[in-house]
Amino acid sequence: MTVYISQHVRGRNYEDASKFGDLEVLISSTGNINIHSTAPVVRSMSRKLRDFNDQDYILFSGDPVAIAIASVVAAKANHGRLKALKWDRLESVYYPLAISTTGGN
Repeated sequence: MTVYISQHVRGRNYEDASKFGDLEVLISSTGNINIHSTAPVVRSMSRKLRDFNDQDYILFSGDPVAIAIASVVAAKANHGRLKALKWDRLESVYYPLAISTTGGN
């Protein structure tokens, strides 16, 4: 089980997410997404997420574009399905979300 962090944010502690799996950062805090071409980021994430499956999670963090690309690539690798972790700032806890791009469960 792996928790893929869409983009690391400096100063943010992701330790609580480790109870869902090993943490792996997809884009570093210094990584920028080129506004003229997202292709390098898509290729990089496609390599890192090629084995994404129902046991893994995407942790929504960082640039909304990084979150979107990670979600699309992960779902594509897993037959339209992904699980994500959403931070609830009021409860200070991650909640898992199951998402199907095909409308099924």
